[in-house]
Amino acid sequence: MTENDGVARPRPAATVMLLRPAAGTAAPTAAGGSRAEGSMEVLLMRRVSSMGFAPGAYVFPGGRVDERDADGDLPWTGPSPGEWARTLGTDVPMARALVCAAVRETFEETGVLLASEPERAGEEAITLDTATEDWERDRVGLIDHTHSFTEVLRRRGLVLRSEWLRAWARWITPKDQPRRFDTWFFTAELPPGQTSRDVGGEADLTRWTDPSVVAGEWRAGRMPMLPPTVIACAELADRRTLRGVRQARRDIVPIEPDVRVIDGQIRVVAPDGSDFPLPKPDATP
Repeated sequence: MTENDGVARPRPAATVMLLRPAAGTAAPTAAGGSRAEGSMEVLLMRRVSSMGFAPGAYVFPGGRVDERDADGDLPWTGPSPGEWARTLGTDVPMARALVCAAVRETFEETGVLLASEPERAGEEAITLDTATEDWERDRVGLIDHTHSFTEVLRRRGLVLRSEWLRAWARWITPKDQPRRFDTWFFTAELPPGQTSRDVGGEADLTRWTDPSVVAGEWRAGRMPMLPPTVIACAELADRRTLRGVRQARRDIVPIEPDVRVIDGQIRVVAPDGSDFPLPKPDATP
């Protein structure tokens, strides 16, 4: 789909920077706190080489918004869609869809579900085991659109935990790209008792990585990725710990990099002046 001037219209999308304490540090509690603070790791997935866009690139779990993600019947706790709309700079239906897409896509691609039974006074939410055969049928059913995320949660008596998400950034693919996305980035901590799995089919490798090493690995050519991913990892590294990420104050404004010729090479230039190789023509943030 294109605008009247021939520029491709960016499609809304959501991606989640899933975080956990690094090995040797305490895991977060169910309430979102932590008994001890140390370094952290972020989940990165390497897209298979046969993908139509960003083949071989390391990305966070995520994807395009589905029309059913805006379902007003979605069971939900935490900030309301109206509050999320103010945070994300969108209308209410889009805010609801973005939060739903973030949680749904994370589950589809990693098996990690940011949902739980409704909390009752004096009780902690029961840890979910999403690695069972019946959960796997639901995960595959979401991918092939056999059922909606709302249907899955309601049937299981679960609620989407929007309070487990934090808005982090918004990146828009440059105008000269034929395939464009308007992508909202979120952070979330790995829920207690859950583990990530290599289940999505779009990735051939899933790895937990110290965000502070990503820039060096990218420069060395060992971790190819698109500019927003490199920058997001650097921003996480600046916060140092899970507590630092929780306490970060973020203004969610659209960031659309420039594409320029620098020293005879086409580069993507971020707002802070840093520049990166131009992604492949079909790439998405």
